[in-house]
Amino acid sequence: MMEVVRASVPKRGIWGWMLFDWAQQPFHTLIITFVFAPYFAASVAPDAARGQELWGLATGIGGLVIALTSPVFGAIADASGPRKPWILAFSVIGMAACCALWFAMPGMEDLLFVLIAVALAVFGMEFAAVFNNAMMPDLVPRSELGRLSGSAWGLGYVGGLISLVLVLGFMAGQPDTGRTLLGFQPILGLDPATRQGDRVAGPLTAIWYAIFILPMFLFTPDIARRAAPSGALRRGLAELGGTLRRLPSERSYFSYLLSSMFYRDALNALYAFGGIYAAGVLQWSIVQIGLFGILANITGAIGAWLGGRTDQAFGSKSVVVGSILILIVCCIMVISTTQTEVLFVTVTDTAGASSLPDVIFYVAGGLIGAAGGSIQASSRTLLVDQVERDRVTEAFGLYALSGKATTFIGPLSIAFATGYFADEAMGLSAQDAQRLGVTPIIVLFLIGLALLPLVRSRYQDSLAASRI
Repeated sequence: MMEVVRASVPKRGIWGWMLFDWAQQPFHTLIITFVFAPYFAASVAPDAARGQELWGLATGIGGLVIALTSPVFGAIADASGPRKPWILAFSVIGMAACCALWFAMPGMEDLLFVLIAVALAVFGMEFAAVFNNAMMPDLVPRSELGRLSGSAWGLGYVGGLISLVLVLGFMAGQPDTGRTLLGFQPILGLDPATRQGDRVAGPLTAIWYAIFILPMFLFTPDIARRAAPSGALRRGLAELGGTLRRLPSERSYFSYLLSSMFYRDALNALYAFGGIYAAGVLQWSIVQIGLFGILANITGAIGAWLGGRTDQAFGSKSVVVGSILILIVCCIMVISTTQTEVLFVTVTDTAGASSLPDVIFYVAGGLIGAAGGSIQASSRTLLVDQVERDRVTEAFGLYALSGKATTFIGPLSIAFATGYFADEAMGLSAQDAQRLGVTPIIVLFLIGLALLPLVRSRYQDSLAASRI
């Protein structure tokens, strides 16, 4: 495959772009997965099952708004040129919403403000990522994209790990002991009784993001302006309309958008509800969930780094397929694990309890981190294989649409399923309702996997041809 000759981007420009993942990962680690989401479900919402339901509604609505608008903004950005103004605008929205999460008090009666803040945080942060991802093909040749994407995603996991250790080790004191995970009194005078150490995850995420996104704005080159804003709007909408009309005939591109729509939503739901599931079903403390998060971030960094190199050697599609298979196995491990069961088999020791369920859940978390890191990194490069460079921002907008279309369906289906099984008429415990409520994740992974045989990777095809 012929590669486009481009001007060399200086290393500081490459590192500036990679640091976006480092800057944004605490949003996913601290807020969406391991600190704020479990805190919300366990201490802010009336009970864990209701918390899981409300969290699904908030994140689902944020995803719905992205689904409806991202292709339009992406097409306009392709027509106008620069991506940084878009990143800045959506970053401001995301950071302000993250700061607002500080006001999520334990046991508060009116949750509407918190739910709106969560939805806006998802909207701002995820939209900023759309335009940052679109900058990737202009930085290195196609043969190096897999390694670049994997390294950036791995760097992001390291950032998430450090931020998680900072919160759990030095800020989040437990209400019963007042001590952090490392046994310290919370720094900055944070009060464990009002869970300030958990609530600070919101403002800390915003501050971290604001600091570490600066190198991208300062050093990473952006493309030149192509049209005036008014002309860009008209041209962008026209090009988007043409793309949508052609899309069903572009089998590989269309199939990939559909496939990724399902498997990425399954992964996002697995991340979003893993901590909530552990808190409700396994009765884990925030400290245990934090250790789970630390492990997942370590393996995620390793998985993304190895996935990037595997992508470069064998192609993006191979990495995506292998990762989905691992994640399906992990889902079965998670759903079949409670305080007394592993793979739906009761396990107890002489004292009537067993540590095996906790061990299995930690193993599953490590594998989820590794497979999740590799699949997310390779998904970006597989998308680049589907379009020409002048359509890449629009493609990432459609990529966001395809992902967010089921990002609201996934959480909402979990919310509705959990609510259905938690109904008193079903006669199930809250723990069993949570277990059954997350089963849509497996279905989404299977649908995504079934669509992948229709997807082609130009880079992978060129690798195969070079070996003949």
